[in-house]
Amino acid sequence: RSGELATARAAAKMGICMSLSSLASSSIEEVSEAAAGGLRWYQLNIMSDQSVTRNMVSRAEAAGYRALAVTVDQPVRGRWYQDMRQKLSLPSYVRPANFDIAYAQLHGLKSSHNDITSIIHLILKIITCPGLSWDYIDWLRSITNLPVILKGILSVQDAKEAVKHGVSGIWISNHGGRQLDTVPATIEVLPDIARAVGDKVEIYVDGGIRYGTDVLKALALGAKAVFIGRPVIWGLAYNVSYTD
Repeated sequence: RSGELATARAAAKMGICMSLSSLASSSIEEVSEAAAGGLRWYQLNIMSDQSVTRNMVSRAEAAGYRALAVTVDQPVRGRWYQDMRQKLSLPSYVRPANFDIAYAQLHGLKSSHNDITSIIHLILKIITCPGLSWDYIDWLRSITNLPVILKGILSVQDAKEAVKHGVSGIWISNHGGRQLDTVPATIEVLPDIARAVGDKVEIYVDGGIRYGTDVLKALALGAKAVFIGRPVIWGLAYNVSYTD
């Protein structure tokens, strides 16, 4: 339950950015309070319910988040075979805090469902948008002054189109390889995207970053910075109570 809070404190201590997931078990506000001086982005999933999007964007702005990292590679949820094989379930105390708050504020209710796995599956339907188009990005930019960074770009064509629509950054990501089979590795597409738009927007990359040499390779190939996921989880498993 305290994973995001510990991550925020550690990131602030190290002077690096933390990007908070929409599905986090700690709320936008809780993470902000835990590491008030840290650099935080909010990872915003595309949602068909625009009132929820507005709620989360305004809360991120008020809590001092510095950018919106918008996930664009999940207009519909893929078949995550590993989760299916492992029959992934979550303990009841791990709740999607941001959605609990959003629906309480918007509809005057709070989910009391005890089956957290069912709640997550319901939310995963909400945070998809089969009709996703570039118009959504234009609308999102119209409701916020925060920089908008698109997460999930894998092609030069999409990167160029993103720049035309005024985004501030490109985050090359393949969703950990879970969302769509046979997509390229992020490091493979990084050089072409960096050559195409790297002089116009900042380029970030994730996926398979395990060593310092991986970071150096990404920077040499045109990335401004890298993002990591699994190494953070391993660190939390070792010491989730990190505070200093």
